[in-house]
Amino acid sequence: MEKREGEETENGTTQEKGSICGFDSLYHLLQTSLSPQLFQEVNRILLGLNCGKKLESIALPQPVKALSANHDFDLQAFSFSADKESLRGPRIVRVGLIQNSIALPTTEPFLNQREAIFQKLIPMIDAAGSSGVNILCLQEAWTMPFAFCTREKKWCEFAEEIDGESTKFLQQLAQKYSMVIISPILERDVNHGETLWNTAVIIGNHGNIIGKHRKNHIPRVGDFNESTYYMEGNTGHPVFETAYGKIAVNICYGRHHPLNWLAFGLNGAEIVFNPSATVGELSEPMWPIEARNAAIANSYFVGSINRVGTEVFPNPFTSGDGKPQHADFGHFYGSSHFSAPDASCTPSLARHMDGLLISDMDLNLCRQLKDKWGFRMTARYDVYADLLGRYVKQDFEPQVISDPLLHKSA
Repeated sequence: MEKREGEETENGTTQEKGSICGFDSLYHLLQTSLSPQLFQEVNRILLGLNCGKKLESIALPQPVKALSANHDFDLQAFSFSADKESLRGPRIVRVGLIQNSIALPTTEPFLNQREAIFQKLIPMIDAAGSSGVNILCLQEAWTMPFAFCTREKKWCEFAEEIDGESTKFLQQLAQKYSMVIISPILERDVNHGETLWNTAVIIGNHGNIIGKHRKNHIPRVGDFNESTYYMEGNTGHPVFETAYGKIAVNICYGRHHPLNWLAFGLNGAEIVFNPSATVGELSEPMWPIEARNAAIANSYFVGSINRVGTEVFPNPFTSGDGKPQHADFGHFYGSSHFSAPDASCTPSLARHMDGLLISDMDLNLCRQLKDKWGFRMTARYDVYADLLGRYVKQDFEPQVISDPLLHKSA
């Protein structure tokens, strides 16, 4: 088992770097610190109830647990249920999320770095496949360090075509386990002047390429200097109909844009994945809120994935934000989780270690929540469309009604 780096606390004890006061997650901190009765009530508020009950854990095969122990990754599994219907049978699909740190220092040869990540993920993907996972999503730009903070163009070498090495690697595993795999990569579009894109490749359960989606929103905040490498995507809001359900991919920064979530829902998504790379100082308070809100508002399931660890780069960099030069982005805090349309969600994976999160979900819950809340029926899309149509024009004037006494002299 690989030993993770520790850090010393004020009282001289050692805890794992990236943990929360020595705990894997906020969930485990509260579970340990509170009485069972109090924790039950806190858990009800924090994670919600699925069909009026606490989420049930799934028992996984012993060989899968052995893979987790031998390769040192967090392994958790839960089940979302739906109410029994008279005219439809259950539509249960098993879904997995993988979060991981890079495998070698960023100073190593690029080919070695990529191959080491491939080898690191094999036991985690094997664990997913052996657990019967139908759809598996990896983290944003999983084949490389998240080097876009540096603005150095050498990292463009990690870019590959849609049918490149990472796709070929995953196609074999997808076919082996009859598993749909979402593979977010740095894409090189050879047919359009070698343009780079932040892209998710959708690999079907027969090992075929179903399609791709390119990241719609590119951040320009803090060290997220991604527009140095690629710009906003041009693939719209596609929903991919797979053997196991209709899925979509809202890549990273798109989770901050409610209309982006809405568009995938309007196109019929039942599960939306949010592969990400985000650091604690910038976004951690937002992380458990945005995806859960999207699941509620759009009546679909959301799988949120974040990478893990602190990636140190050879050359210090700055981002014009007044901070001194530094060589790392900050700590990628993992904490991958699932959210359901009924406001329930799973506990998160660890904040400081690799992990595989598995969930059974009955897709009937999507329609049941649409019927219950009527968000689509009560929405005013015609009104929103009118406002947006006027807003994008240069002569737009906000609809502001001022108090007539506001500007009168005393």
